[in-house]
Amino acid sequence: MIGNILNFVIDIVFLLFGIALILRAWAYAIRLHPFNPYSQAVVRATDWMVQPLRKAVRPSGKVDWPSLLACWITAFVYLLATWIVLTGQLPPVQSLLPALLSSLLTMLRWVFNLILWLTLIQAVLSWVNPLAPVMPVLHMLTAPLLDPIRRALPTLGGIDFSPLVLLVLAQIAMMVLQHVAFSLFGA
Repeated sequence: MIGNILNFVIDIVFLLFGIALILRAWAYAIRLHPFNPYSQAVVRATDWMVQPLRKAVRPSGKVDWPSLLACWITAFVYLLATWIVLTGQLPPVQSLLPALLSSLLTMLRWVFNLILWLTLIQAVLSWVNPLAPVMPVLHMLTAPLLDPIRRALPTLGGIDFSPLVLLVLAQIAMMVLQHVAFSLFGA
């Protein structure tokens, strides 16, 4: 029972920190204003890991490589911690290479989890409180994903089904990535 509780805590802590790193990279890619309070919170929470990496790896174009590298390292440590908690021992050396690949898949799973939650929160807020202060940020984050779906879907009486399509696609992607990651490393 203690192992399950510890595994749950590890899942939550690493998921939240990994998502913060992804949000940082995403905000960099879409050029979210750096003085936005949400951006500042994410930067403050992740700076301790990203800044040292920024000295070795520079961002290029719209890709914040240090944040993505930090997320990948976080996913790798997450998989190792999960392995240790579940088995009570260090993983064998031959599983470290699959763990590196599985870390990338875990990171992608976190990306789709973030997409799912941002889309869901934006959809609910658009019905309940469309003038909420977080709505412009949510719109900036989700617009690059929702706009192509909106263009592809026919208009159906003023109802926007693009968030539903994105939610389903993100959930399917998370299922596939979970299966592939589990088959590689048991994550």
